[in-house]
Amino acid sequence: MWRIFYSLKAALRFRDYDPQPVTFSSAHQWIGQFDRKDRKLAGALLDNIVYFSKEKTKRTLLKLNEQILQRLANDGVPAKKVVYVSFDDTASSSHMMLGMLRDKAALEQRGCNLRDAADVRGLTETANRLEDGAIIYIDDFIGSGRQFCKARDFVMQFLPSTFAEFMLAPSICEEGQAAFVGRGIEVVCESVHKKSDRALHEASLFLAEYERARAVKICEGIDPKMALGIGSMATMVVFYRNSPNQIPAMFRGNKNLKPFRGLFPRTTDLPFNKIVEQRKVKSG
Repeated sequence: MWRIFYSLKAALRFRDYDPQPVTFSSAHQWIGQFDRKDRKLAGALLDNIVYFSKEKTKRTLLKLNEQILQRLANDGVPAKKVVYVSFDDTASSSHMMLGMLRDKAALEQRGCNLRDAADVRGLTETANRLEDGAIIYIDDFIGSGRQFCKARDFVMQFLPSTFAEFMLAPSICEEGQAAFVGRGIEVVCESVHKKSDRALHEASLFLAEYERARAVKICEGIDPKMALGIGSMATMVVFYRNSPNQIPAMFRGNKNLKPFRGLFPRTTDLPFNKIVEQRKVKSG
């Protein structure tokens, strides 16, 4: 009963997950990998997932962006003095989010400046030309924020200190928020993903302790090294384009040890031929 119920629920709720489509069949197969006594627990954990569909991601970005620009305008900072900065690293979707915002919010038509942090020279020239204004960093999800802060700290060595800094992201973990606040960067987000909100984190009361312990044990059996994701953060936020690499192993899966098909595998978890096949299906 639980297998069918949660399979239907997953197929409806996560239907636009891109790396591997979530259908009734795939969800049914995923839940079927758990022991019968654990299937209700697996399904309950799906209810703890915070899912950002493509439409929700776009809507959230646009709303948050308008809030920042309106506030800056009220403070006398025009759009032409706003610099949007994307960052390029293996876990980031910064470029994709900036591209979406550029097109949907008409950033270039408004006179905003778009730069990549890797182009330090171009970014420095823009900042020196403007002299002051606001820098808006952008991404979809921020975990610990360590990689971002390392890149940002390097770039800021070459920029004047006359710019206000903002981090625009639909969702950010409380660890990342603390890292930004400590650097004087204001976080503008839809929600802060607290430790207490993550079902498998020891700070959460979402499950009874014996249920959490059982779920953690299952994850350890799937992938001992990444049972609760990078840094054991046990995040429960998933975006349509990819899942963060901080999510528990039961959702991401494992192709290297005893095979376990995840419901939300990252693009890098899938075989190349499968990615090509899925893109062909989507394109026609």
